[in-house]
Amino acid sequence: MLTTDNAVANSGTFALGHRTVHRMGYGAMQLAGPHVFGPPKDRKGAIAVLREALALGIDHIDTSDFYGPHHTNRVIRDALAPVPDDLTIVTKLGALRDDEGAWISAMEPQELIDAVESNCDNLGIERIEIANLRLMFGGGDAGPTPGDVRPMLEPLIALKERGRIGALGISNALPEQVEAARSMTEIVCVQNMYNLANRGDDDLIDHLASEGIAYVPFFPLGGFDPLQSEALESVAQGLDATPMQVALAWLLQRSPNILLIPGTSSVEHLRQNVAAANLALPEEAVARLDGIGG
Repeated sequence: MLTTDNAVANSGTFALGHRTVHRMGYGAMQLAGPHVFGPPKDRKGAIAVLREALALGIDHIDTSDFYGPHHTNRVIRDALAPVPDDLTIVTKLGALRDDEGAWISAMEPQELIDAVESNCDNLGIERIEIANLRLMFGGGDAGPTPGDVRPMLEPLIALKERGRIGALGISNALPEQVEAARSMTEIVCVQNMYNLANRGDDDLIDHLASEGIAYVPFFPLGGFDPLQSEALESVAQGLDATPMQVALAWLLQRSPNILLIPGTSSVEHLRQNVAAANLALPEEAVARLDGIGG
């Protein structure tokens, strides 16, 4: 049985812009209500999860003010204020929610500026350490040309120069959009969908690793067909671990620049996720898992 003993420390560290964080982090999306909309069903439980994350050694939390909206950031504020100096909070900009919870693109310059202020206000912080521009187009489908990132990045670069943002990342981005962004400013992380079954960013991950840039996969366990799920379950049973733990351990072993932000609203599930950092996958297991995405 995997335990959380020293698990976060055992995950190793990697540079996240001007900060260095443990590779096992936490994603706060699931602290909002159903479909990431409305307040948490159990606010005390959400606060307990956040405090347990820090107690386990996690020093990287991913969030956004469009989770809820606003509710997740306010829970983080209430649970952790004052934010510890060694905690890196990363947020995403570029979307809003309507009254029914639909996701709406919000990438006009003033909308992005307003989002920075909203995140700071609801988190109770003076500046955002790292802000990801979350593109609401592209990311794998036919989308805009790489040059289209310029009007969204320019106001964020200005805020970085003023000290309101510490560093910038980009999310849901095609490789050419990543490179277009890097031609304008330092990009310290890329947050895209990637997991055992969705390996489209393999080349991008390796390129970013060579450049010392963090890659943060979202949906670390998703999009599996029945045969892939069966193979993952079989490997997990052989290692006395859960399928999620195996999937997370595979990501940690995939590349040293991968930072994990698995999310949950359960303390028990949080501990299970963190314990995955103590799972060393043998070569034969890695080979079988690699085949899932083949």
